[in-house]
Amino acid sequence: MIAAVPATAETVVVTAARMLDVEKGAIVERPVIVVTDGRIASIGGAAPAGAKTLDLGDVTLVPGLIDMHVHLDGNPRYGPYQALQFTDAFWAVQGVGNAAAMLRAGFTTVRNVGSDNFADVAYKQAIEEGVMIGPRIVPAAHALSATGGHCDSTFFPPSFNQRSKAVGDSPEELRKVVREQRKYGAEVIKVCATGGVFSRNTEPGQQQLSETELRAIADEAHQWGLKVAAHAHGAAGIKAAISAGIDTIEHASLIDDEGIRLAKERGTYLSMDIYNTDYTQAEGKKNGILEDNLRKDREVAQVQRDNFRKANSAGAKMVFGTDAGVMPHGDAGKQFRVMIQYGMTPLQAIRAATVTAAEALGRSRDVGAIAVGRYGDMVAVSGNPLSDVTTLERPVAVIKGGVCVD
Repeated sequence: MIAAVPATAETVVVTAARMLDVEKGAIVERPVIVVTDGRIASIGGAAPAGAKTLDLGDVTLVPGLIDMHVHLDGNPRYGPYQALQFTDAFWAVQGVGNAAAMLRAGFTTVRNVGSDNFADVAYKQAIEEGVMIGPRIVPAAHALSATGGHCDSTFFPPSFNQRSKAVGDSPEELRKVVREQRKYGAEVIKVCATGGVFSRNTEPGQQQLSETELRAIADEAHQWGLKVAAHAHGAAGIKAAISAGIDTIEHASLIDDEGIRLAKERGTYLSMDIYNTDYTQAEGKKNGILEDNLRKDREVAQVQRDNFRKANSAGAKMVFGTDAGVMPHGDAGKQFRVMIQYGMTPLQAIRAATVTAAEALGRSRDVGAIAVGRYGDMVAVSGNPLSDVTTLERPVAVIKGGVCVD
């Protein structure tokens, strides 16, 4: 049973056999981590008198993991037409369990890049109020799209006149949509720059917004202090998004050498979801995913993985993002082993989900490392994840703000 994290926690001393210092890439033996009011007050030294002690035994502590690309109100069990059997509120309600599953899997922070009806903002509020269990959430609210683009509503005939709530077809319209999302709680802006895999009548390589439109979105968001994530599979759309000043590229499946060079040159982060195709190809058909969507999934899967290897080898900044919601949320940790398979060291993969992800969020003072001043967010795993990264798939304990939540 998971207990809600109180707004103000007592002083807790967390100890274990080992701790991974992700900033130094070193294992620290027998750490003594003091957490006061949810943040790390000290590491090492004597425990304060009278403090509660949480000794986790023969485990390794790693920082709370960060997934930079999730959809908490998504559910892979239902294809686009099976989903119509449910009322609109169903999707927000079932997302409560998805948030808990992410936390149990060791992800104490997630960036939710697109939801319907501001569900991700609601989850964040409910978690902070202690009425729901889940990770720290950076919400995007509705994803921006061109009319007929990947993040528009594309599965209905004209008579339904369906349109997503964040559609814009000019720089001015898209600037207004950015302001609307921020007004109602978005802390990052998500835009669909190219077509996608799991939409209808779009192709992943197809650019759908101009560089001028993308620059207007980036400029408007940055003016308000928000970062921007661009869904971009195709090479042209990726380069346009990078040139426009967008902060992270999601998927990046068909990135070319010039795109990799641009990303490295501009310091743009790449979030490449290279595990989920294992799930979608195995389970998608029986879940009601259309064959055209599965065809696109097959076509980009291996290319994306090969380009992940190429981008990482070239020194591009890589962050951990799974697209959980397309696959079960509790399976997010399975991506680590695929990242190793395609060229990362275990430390690189862990850093992608901790310190580098925190940098991409602009929240290095709060999350991403077990360090003084940051939240007391930690995951305990058996053995040494630098030797066997699959230990991250099976957390022994999850600590959020100094409270053992599982």
